[in-house]
Amino acid sequence: MDQELRSYDFSNAHAAYAELARDLRALLSGERDLIANAANTAALIFGALPDLNWAGFYLYKEGELVLGPFQGKPACVRIAMGKGVCGTAAARRETVRVEDVHAFPGHIACDSASNSELVVPLVRGQELLGVLDLDSPKLARFQASDARGLEALANIFVASLQDPRSTTENAGPEGGRRP
Repeated sequence: MDQELRSYDFSNAHAAYAELARDLRALLSGERDLIANAANTAALIFGALPDLNWAGFYLYKEGELVLGPFQGKPACVRIAMGKGVCGTAAARRETVRVEDVHAFPGHIACDSASNSELVVPLVRGQELLGVLDLDSPKLARFQASDARGLEALANIFVASLQDPRSTTENAGPEGGRRP
């Protein structure tokens, strides 16, 4: 992939996420290091998606989520399982999309400028690796199409961390693992 940041047209979200998935696969190709791939994934997403003020990872370590690579303002370092949007998504192991974080019970305000949030859990087999977290200053920024697109990107990220021999036979059409 050309290291120069390209532009994605999100007027057609499905096409934009397909292009972004292609570019993320190319960017992560041949690298399996979690930190390196998380840093590049966060940078690609933050540069590509409009109306974000934070994009990054919280990694599951010793029963809690710990700040990982991200783009945006400094963030909360540790989040308990089940707390805030990130902890809720991790505990449920399902994507959580919040139109107004100020109305979310137990919301953790790392950046007061954030108004909406989308969190995708990162699961490999039965193992929780962490979450992919996106914040926006815009209320109701994230739609169902964003959730689907970011879930596909999260699957590409998780698959990149595995031995290629174990992902080739299990890879689905979007590059993510089949259920």
